[in-house]
Amino acid sequence: MYGKKVTSLLKSINADVMDRVRLSYGKVSLEGEVMPSTEANDPDVLIVKLDSGYNIGIDPGRYKAEKLASKPREIELPAAKLVRNKGLDDVSLIYTGGTIGSRVDYKTGAVHMLTKPEELLYEVPEISDIANVSIIPLLSIMSEDMSYVEWSKMAEAAAKELNGGARGVVFTHGTDIMHYSSAALSFMLRGLNAPVVFTGSQRSPDRGSSDAFMNLVCSLDVAAKSDIAEVGICMHHTSSDTACAFMRGTKVRKMHTSRRDTFRPINDKPIALIEHTGAIRYTSAYAKIDREGGERIKPLTGYDRKVALVKVFPGSDPSIIDFYREKGYNGLILEGTGLGHMPVTPTRKEDSWLPLVRDAVENGMVVGMASQCLYGRVNANVYRNLRLISGAGAIYCEDMTPETALVKLGWLLGNYGKDEARRMLNRNMVGEIKSRTGFDTFLV
Repeated sequence: MYGKKVTSLLKSINADVMDRVRLSYGKVSLEGEVMPSTEANDPDVLIVKLDSGYNIGIDPGRYKAEKLASKPREIELPAAKLVRNKGLDDVSLIYTGGTIGSRVDYKTGAVHMLTKPEELLYEVPEISDIANVSIIPLLSIMSEDMSYVEWSKMAEAAAKELNGGARGVVFTHGTDIMHYSSAALSFMLRGLNAPVVFTGSQRSPDRGSSDAFMNLVCSLDVAAKSDIAEVGICMHHTSSDTACAFMRGTKVRKMHTSRRDTFRPINDKPIALIEHTGAIRYTSAYAKIDREGGERIKPLTGYDRKVALVKVFPGSDPSIIDFYREKGYNGLILEGTGLGHMPVTPTRKEDSWLPLVRDAVENGMVVGMASQCLYGRVNANVYRNLRLISGAGAIYCEDMTPETALVKLGWLLGNYGKDEARRMLNRNMVGEIKSRTGFDTFLV
């Protein structure tokens, strides 16, 4: 905190910390930004950051001060110079934003988007040995602001690049809803015959502990070298820099707010592990590239936004179903407990969800049931109450995550209508449903 002398000077020109000022003494004139005082500084010495980046201390009694219009100085990282190699395949890097495409603003301590997508690659020169990378600046948005509108744009962009000759596509993306986006594109990209990889980072690229560069390099390895013909997420396999995991886009979920290995496959195993050397070790079955296949990818991007995810909890009010029905919603995914339970015969009759589910289905709404347990699968045949719920018309969604079930329902309704949505919701299309759930797919 500054002392009286500095405080008085700043007040006289209506300036504050981080404002830009000009300080004059005779023929000497200096311009810069007022910096905050610290315990190590003399409180009666004004600290100013010059445009050169150096901080200097000013005696407030000797200089004439003038407040200037703000002149924010953006720090740009060097843009990568991408070199084409005739012996390498083409990979399209589609930039959409997120932490992987951001930096820390050291004025505020907050994270902001990079000014140019090319800055993302300045510390990974090794990509020139992986693929001929083309950067497509599609979006600059944090993932929590995304919706089906952005998913449609991403699907169209991926199809355009792959139909145009790219061997694979890598999306840089925020981590918060990446698993929604990867699920959406898994359904939207019909006839996919190439790897489509989502990647991001938990820590911005300018931090020493950032996972951005390893995630990016491993993702490019998958896009350029693997024979995988699926959409998936490629991120750290453990919290250490040992390897990255490529996980199926419909069977993966963000499971931790800040760990670098936040994404885990749910009721599934990683398709592959990618090491520092670029070696790809396949760990489970997957759809492979058809070398003879020459059909174009057809993006099917319709989506019914009138779908919702509703969590069942003790004492929850089932009339929330009526709320959505009155709002014109066409589908709901219920996050039930355990095997797909919800209150059926509670102490208070009005707390039963059963009659409202039945009414919703009879009035044309498609109602699906997933489990908030995440691991395991729902089963309508184990307990009496489960049979009653299923009998009321709720569709049990096997081992799908609630998020994937929601995205699938919106996509089915948006492209095929209610009858097909009811028929296909609990049938596997792109690896979202496994016929069996093994104990070895439960990760802690």
